[in-house]
Order: sequence, then structure tokens, then C-alpha cells
Amino acid sequence: MRISRPWDLELAYTRAMMAYLLFHDSPDTVWMIGLGGGSLAKFIRKFRPQTQITAVEIDDRIIVAARAYFELPPDDASLQVIHGDGAVYVAKHRASTDVILLDGFDHGNQVEALATEAFYAACRRALRPQGVLVVNLWGRDTQFTDYFERLLRAFDGEVGWLSVMGKTNVVMFAFANTGARETLSAHAPQLAKLTQHYGLDFSGFARDIQWAGGDPPRSPPG
Repeated sequence: MRISRPWDLELAYTRAMMAYLLFHDSPDTVWMIGLGGGSLAKFIRKFRPQTQITAVEIDDRIIVAARAYFELPPDDASLQVIHGDGAVYVAKHRASTDVILLDGFDHGNQVEALATEAFYAACRRALRPQGVLVVNLWGRDTQFTDYFERLLRAFDGEVGWLSVMGKTNVVMFAFANTGARETLSAHAPQLAKLTQHYGLDFSGFARDIQWAGGDPPRSPPG
């Protein structure tokens, strides 16, 4: 985190996760499953304060650290942090959010409960129409192909992705309904406006996104 600008997204994969705005540029609600240092929450709160953010974090030490060391603000009208199990939370809430940001790692590996086909299907049920699930995957994970295929099945192939840093991370976008490609085309005239407001390269995101049906992303060697 840059102390002078604690809301900035310093990591390439977190910037790529914000590409959900290409498909849903005015979400009322965003859920975060996994808080980390709270960078995405701070960024959204800074640049779109009318969006209601709910972050679910299973480890209370992470919440304490985010607020003590990473300037995550206290809960207010636009931010709620819940100490709880993200898998349970998602399963209990149907058709309740526009965007789910999933960044669930434990000791460098995907949290298994947050990477099953059943969980991905629960995420789809939790999304409102035109909703988007955004998943950060570690490109070198030996189970990467399994996660990818689970997402395809859970979302009936309505999946796209951005490869980040030579596929070190692959950010997946899974859509509750059909029409994501058409939405992306319709938003093309707004790319400059989005870039100016958020300071992110939305033209690059739109250019680089790939779609299920072509060659799937492959993990780099090593």
C-alpha cells in the first residue's frame, strides 16, 4: 500500500479485477469474499461511494490487520466487514448482489471450499440478473484447469478472463446470464470515461479479455 494514496490498487491483478465495470458499470452492491488488506474495498469506496460493499473474511486477524495497518475504514453506510465463512454467506443469500469479488487463498493455495463447482453455482444463484462473479486464480496452481472447468460448468460457459503478469494470475469473469460480449461492445464508447474516472486501463482490459469457446488459459511452466 502506498501510504500517501491508500486507496490505490498497487497490484496488477487487483486492477484487472475491476474490469467487471466493463459489464456492470453501476453496481448497487459488491461482495468481497476474502478481505486481504482491503485494497479493493478502499478503491471502490473512494471512486464509487454509492456502491454498498460487503466483505466477508473468515480470519478475524486479517480484519484487525487491515484496519490497523492498511487504513481500512470502520463500517459505515457504504462498507460492512463481516467475520464469517464466505461459502456459508453466499449460500444463504440468493439474488442479492450485482458483483462478487472472490480472492480466497490460504498459504498460497485456493481455499477448497471457495473453489468447488457447488460453490461457484451458489455464487451464480447469489447474483442478480446481469451479475458478475470475478475470481482471482493463481496461474501456476496445479489444479488451475480444474477450477476453470468448474466455472465453465457452473456458469454454462458464460466465462471470460484476463491473463495478468504472464499468467501469474488469471482473473476470471463468470456471468449470471448471457449477453456479456454484447454488453462489452455497448460499453465501448464509455471506455475513455471509465479510464478517466478510475485511473485504470479499461481500453486494455476490453482489448485483452478472452472468452470461453476459444483456447482456454494455460498455466505457464514452472
